[in-house]
Amino acid sequence: MTRDPEMLRLIDMARQIAPTDCNVLITGSSGVGKELFARFIHDVSSRRDRLFVAINCAAFNEALLENELFGHARGAFTGAVSDHRGVIESAHSGTLFLDEVAEMSPAMQVKLLRVIQEREVRRLGENADRKIDLRFIAATNRNLADEMRLERFRRDFYYRINVASFELPSLAQRQGDIPLLCHYFLRHFSERFHRQVTEIAAETMELLRHYPYPGNVRELRNIIERGVAMTKEAVLRPEHLPEHIRELPMHSTHRQDGRLYTLEEREKEYVLWVFKNEAHGNQTVAARILGIDRVSLWRKLRKYQEHPG
Repeated sequence: MTRDPEMLRLIDMARQIAPTDCNVLITGSSGVGKELFARFIHDVSSRRDRLFVAINCAAFNEALLENELFGHARGAFTGAVSDHRGVIESAHSGTLFLDEVAEMSPAMQVKLLRVIQEREVRRLGENADRKIDLRFIAATNRNLADEMRLERFRRDFYYRINVASFELPSLAQRQGDIPLLCHYFLRHFSERFHRQVTEIAAETMELLRHYPYPGNVRELRNIIERGVAMTKEAVLRPEHLPEHIRELPMHSTHRQDGRLYTLEEREKEYVLWVFKNEAHGNQTVAARILGIDRVSLWRKLRKYQEHPG
């Protein structure tokens, strides 16, 4: 759901490459909707009637990820009491979405590279390969050029998954979509919670339009969900928004030297403000307020040279 020219351009590109069956890499910061974009590519492809299987590579250690991807044969290791089909086999004839692919170790990248090249998968504990037919879509919020330079991401694997690439803009870069998304989420959660919330007050929308959204669309979704749950009226008012949005000072758009602030400067200012003033140095609390995971917050704090204990 967008009216943003850049997003519309990317959607048009996605429609063009979807029927080709080529592998796709989607980049962008946390919460911009990378999985939703991957599902869109699947839904307009020839595989639309087949499975779309997603796996978060950051959710598993290396041994568990290998088992989740490749599956295992009975007796392959202690506790393997029956055969197990991995997600690669489960996605056969459909689409496999590898979220947070940069969290995968180089050793695991080598194993997956063979699957992509040979279109064959071998379960742990078996000697025979199984033919597979599927499309790979990968996503990451990391800068893969940096990861390759640091030898944490293999170049051969990168070129295999990056046949077509899409870099999704942050919500702060597509502010014109904020009212559209606000009303979409308002209708969605009003129906879900059986509430008759039909309007967003002008002062509420003003706050929502000027908020920097470090957690992107995912954070906006959470804000509207909370607002609908909190209100007993038909109108979403400022008091139904989280306190850190209501009380965040409105700063000038210009620096003292007259230059406009960049998006990165605005995000840095806001993330550090929430971390220090609202979360009192607690990363878990700050991540929840910002609508991002702790790993993403840790990276931002490290980038901004903040090192909490």
